[in-house]
Amino acid sequence: MEGEYGSIDRKPMLSTLWIFYALNILYADVFNLMGSEASTDGGDADLIGSLLSPEMLLGAAIFLELAMVMVVLSRVLKRGINRWLNVVIALVHAFGLLSSVFVGAPAIFYIFFVLVEVVTLLFIVWYAWNWKQVEHALPSCA
Repeated sequence: MEGEYGSIDRKPMLSTLWIFYALNILYADVFNLMGSEASTDGGDADLIGSLLSPEMLLGAAIFLELAMVMVVLSRVLKRGINRWLNVVIALVHAFGLLSSVFVGAPAIFYIFFVLVEVVTLLFIVWYAWNWKQVEHALPSCA
């Protein structure tokens, strides 16, 4: 993971963090599906059903696709744009996740997944924000 002249390549770590985040979203959705089968109260289902529209689902799809695109972009983009995209998209996702907790009455497992996901996103923000430009000086010949 060490690059040329002792600098650490942050690209693989950021990509891996986005994979971890995307898998957590997937598992939270699987648990939500299992929870909806076991739920006897249809109040939240009615609320969420009333919010669903093709446009809203497209927005949600784009929102989730951004995380999956970041898996690839974190590996291929140059440092400057890579750093800013990681910060901005992670903050947008953190805001979206925190907002989702206030729709209906989320299950305790959903709150747990959101907590893990937000911590991961905040770590991505911190890790990308602290990505310093490395000056490549030629090694000295003694």
